[in-house]
Parts: sequence; C-alpha cells; structure tokens
Amino acid sequence: MSMMKEFKDFAVKGNVIDLAVGVVIGAAFGKIIASLVADIITPLLGLAIGGVSFKALSLTLVEATADAPAVAIAYGSFLQQIFDFTIIAFSIFMFIRAFNSFKRKEEATPTIPPVPTKQELLLEEIRDLLKKN
Repeated sequence: MSMMKEFKDFAVKGNVIDLAVGVVIGAAFGKIIASLVADIITPLLGLAIGGVSFKALSLTLVEATADAPAVAIAYGSFLQQIFDFTIIAFSIFMFIRAFNSFKRKEEATPTIPPVPTKQELLLEEIRDLLKKN
C-alpha cells in the first residue's frame, strides 16, 4: 500500500473529521468563555472584593534600578489563569451534561410500532384460524 493511499485512508475516516470539527468548535467555544471570564466575571469579582485586579497582584523580589527592571513573581496572573481554567472547565462540564441529558431523553422516547398492512392482517387471521383447527 502506498503512503499516499494510507494517508488518504487515515485523513478521510470519520473519526479524524469529527476530531477536526471538535477542535475548531472547541477553539471558538474557548474564546467565548475566555471573553466571559475576562470581560464579565473578573470585573464583577474584582468589584465584589474591593476593586482588586488579580493581574496586578505580584510579589516584588528585587526593586527596579536604572540598569535593570524589577524582578517580581506575578502570582495574580497565575491566579487569574487558574480562575479562567476553572470557569472554562465548568462551562464545558455543563455543556456535556446538558448534551448527555438531551441524548438520554432522545433514547427514552418510545418508538411506535409500524401499522400492519392489509396483507399482514390477513396473514394473521389465516394463522389464527389454522391454530384453531
């Protein structure tokens, strides 16, 4: 089997295409959630805790001099990334939970048996008469 045929078989399989679609949708969903966290939740949380911005929190190890910038640990930025991750993970969890709930409802919907045709009804009558004899 040639390498091109193997690659074509790999690339055209449904799982690879599904994965590609999932990655693209996931990236777009991530941008929406990142905006939700950065533009809505973080300002509200900052207001609730007295206007403190997480990103501004840092621990200065060495003060800045004329020759060198300050050396600081930006733990506020780290806390913001943890907060962002938690919100994104929770949002994905809620989305998957809702999707699974919808899927379960769809699976629980009873299927209606098809209405028998006239020929099937006639055959059932013949069968029932034969059983009587």
